[in-house]
Amino acid sequence: MAMSVTEISRGLAAGKFSSVEVTQDYLARIAEFNPALNCFISVTDELALAQARLADDRLAGGEADALTGVPLAHKDLFCTDGVRTSCASRILGNFIAPYDAKVIENFKSVGAVMLGKTNMDEFAMGSSNENSHYGCVANPWNTAHVPGGSSGGSAAAVAAGLAPGATGTDTGGSIRQPAAFCGVTGIKPTYGRVSRYGMIAFASSLDQGGPFARSAEDCALLLSAMAGFDRRDSTCSEQAVADYPASIDRGVEGLKIGLPVEYFAEGLDSKLAAVIETAIDELRKLGAEIQDISLPNTGLSIPTYYVVAMAECSSNLSRFDGVRFGYRCEDPVDLEDLYKRSRGEGFGAEVKRRILIGTYALSAGYYDAYYLKAQQLRRMIKDDFEKAFSSVDLILGPTTPGVAFKIGAKTEDPVSMYLQDIYTISLNLAGLPGMSLPVGFVDGLPVGMQLIGNYFDEAGLLNAAHSYQQVTDWHLQTPGLKA
Repeated sequence: MAMSVTEISRGLAAGKFSSVEVTQDYLARIAEFNPALNCFISVTDELALAQARLADDRLAGGEADALTGVPLAHKDLFCTDGVRTSCASRILGNFIAPYDAKVIENFKSVGAVMLGKTNMDEFAMGSSNENSHYGCVANPWNTAHVPGGSSGGSAAAVAAGLAPGATGTDTGGSIRQPAAFCGVTGIKPTYGRVSRYGMIAFASSLDQGGPFARSAEDCALLLSAMAGFDRRDSTCSEQAVADYPASIDRGVEGLKIGLPVEYFAEGLDSKLAAVIETAIDELRKLGAEIQDISLPNTGLSIPTYYVVAMAECSSNLSRFDGVRFGYRCEDPVDLEDLYKRSRGEGFGAEVKRRILIGTYALSAGYYDAYYLKAQQLRRMIKDDFEKAFSSVDLILGPTTPGVAFKIGAKTEDPVSMYLQDIYTISLNLAGLPGMSLPVGFVDGLPVGMQLIGNYFDEAGLLNAAHSYQQVTDWHLQTPGLKA
């Protein structure tokens, strides 16, 4: 069985194996299983082994960090110097980034190894990973089902043991939802906790990077490397980063956890709800105090999110025009033809849909009716959470309304697809941290439970998740893969 980040870190420190040996093992697993799962867009074999050799030198010299020599995978929207960064889009299919994203810089500085770049929904727009120019990722638990999106490649790679940990981004649930569908642990930090420098933008006021791994303990190590101030990102917080690994064993005795009545209402699969109730009982046994709360504007989160996100994506994606970088149509007759055909041929259907809706919402005569109104509703959603956190420490609920659906089941119904994010979107609108951890199965597919924290309380989330994982083994379950 593939090892966890923590196990690899300890094994390397103890000299049980080398980084080169571990990296070779993961590259062999990728070669064996990725053709069926399609988790990776690019596999960086030579670079990974070169970084592993450097990591072994650091380990031998006593200059190692906790993540030195640990192989990781990165979502293909983090710019990587000299390596293709495609955002799973045809329009960036030939883009070789000339610099590293801050997150990549951080992992390089501690000596982590990059296995490759993972598949995703094009420009992070989607909830199923079916919008990739490179094809859908398959869920390792049942390859007829989606892995979730947009960070489906990263989540599936960790679940399948093709990487012990991976990076993702979360604009409306794109770390937490695939973590739930694939049975792994994933955390979206507070907006501004992780630098967005070099992270190709979807919706700038919502995007946030975070890690996937098997456990909260692993996520604590990864987030420690990712988090921190970056002067190149004007939205990045200067607030000090907590020592996540050091505070993970506090326990949950006396912790007040709120259950939003809106999260356990109509629309939640009854079998999934029963699994979540069992997980709540485990936390209660550990000493947590459980109480009902209300987030009355939850129902407004999806229309609010899709106005804000689409407006921002239409602005961010205007730079991809066939002139400066990326895909360019052949033999344009004039500049207008260049723009139209480059964008028309380069973007996929879902990206085009969102650009058009966003442009409409921002146009003269509609800005006040849609975008401005959505920002007002966003404030109301944030106020709901602030009121709730005056009486509880954490908020708990399902990550998704159901388990992973079949590939193709919702592609003809965008609204039904958007509803998959009903429990996750409001956190991005409010800028709060949240995480998903595996708590059971329904019909052979994983169930994720979402924990929501107050601003910059990632340590509290990780501690609660770790406490639960100390008395359960759902996070240790692995799919029975066959090549």
